[in-house]
Amino acid sequence: MALHRLFQLSSLLRSAVGLTLRRNVGMSAVAFNQAKNLDPVQKLFLDKIRDYRTKSKASGGIVDGGPSYQKNVSEEVIKLERLYGGGDLAKFPDFKFADPKLDEAAK
Repeated sequence: MALHRLFQLSSLLRSAVGLTLRRNVGMSAVAFNQAKNLDPVQKLFLDKIRDYRTKSKASGGIVDGGPSYQKNVSEEVIKLERLYGGGDLAKFPDFKFADPKLDEAAK
């Protein structure tokens, strides 16, 4: 009985150690992979993401939207206002739920 428990504990311990080692090796591989050692496709991808981030911060919104994009957005907003009865679409709706009157329902 004790031998059986020892084997169960050792297999559990072995799987936990294996999982920990796999995670640590995976994380260290990412940490040691510096920008100069990146694959050219990965480097290009990261450069494009960084470029988009700087353009997005500079424009304060959509990058390269243009007037046609703004026109489409305004048309869609008008459709939504007409469909859902107007209101401020940029604000989260304010829900108000009335508490049921349980005493009156029992009579």
